[in-house]
Amino acid sequence: MPEYKQLVFEIRGQVAYVTLNRPESANGIQLEICQELMDVSIRVDEDPNVRAVVLGGSGRFFSAGGDLKAFSKQGERLPAYAKEVTTFLHAAVSRFTRMDAPVIGAVHGTAAGAGMSLVCSCDFVIAAASAKFTMAYTKAGITPDGSSTYFLPRIVGLRRALELALTNRVLSADEACAMGIVTRVVPDAELTGAVDALARELAQGATRTLGMTKRLLHQSWVETLETQMELEARTVADAMRTEDCREGIAAFVAKRPAKFHGR
Repeated sequence: MPEYKQLVFEIRGQVAYVTLNRPESANGIQLEICQELMDVSIRVDEDPNVRAVVLGGSGRFFSAGGDLKAFSKQGERLPAYAKEVTTFLHAAVSRFTRMDAPVIGAVHGTAAGAGMSLVCSCDFVIAAASAKFTMAYTKAGITPDGSSTYFLPRIVGLRRALELALTNRVLSADEACAMGIVTRVVPDAELTGAVDALARELAQGATRTLGMTKRLLHQSWVETLETQMELEARTVADAMRTEDCREGIAAFVAKRPAKFHGR
């Protein structure tokens, strides 16, 4: 088992908990944490016992974004360093997005910059009532990365995405929820319990078909209607080959709760 220095990783039941763990730097994003995120994303994708993932942050923040102090030390090598950081960060986001297990963002404190991008990429986002959200990139003369230019316009629309990316407006948790960036807002003291309850619920689902559904929805943005419907037809046929689908149909007919095993 890899020993992570920038993350805390544990599996409880069938839920993997991935916690950004650089509290002294507001969970700032730099090369090493991105390398570890990529490793974790592969690890949970390959583990059939992981049926939900929770992504959170330690200390006072979810993540305040890129570690600009680390960036400032790169000198003339800064552009190359940015390519290294984004190579690993983007590989992690892609893996989390495409894998079967749903990913829940558990957000407290501030989610800014790359932290905001990670939030946008999650399948579900539960936020503490006091949480704040901001793109922040252009305030430092940087352009967005980490998937936000893909996910944010799809979540809030182009006009609103332009406003958030160019003005760096800070959103409250309720404002982020109203825009669709956040799934649900809970009182600060209830964040952990709400996230755990959702994770356990999702981990009892038909994991493979949850993943198939995730991928269908993401792919729909670049397909024609007819192509998307053909993908739906092929995917539903593939889903019906799974043990969980057979169990779901049998449970419905027998009028009993289904017992899925992620197979």
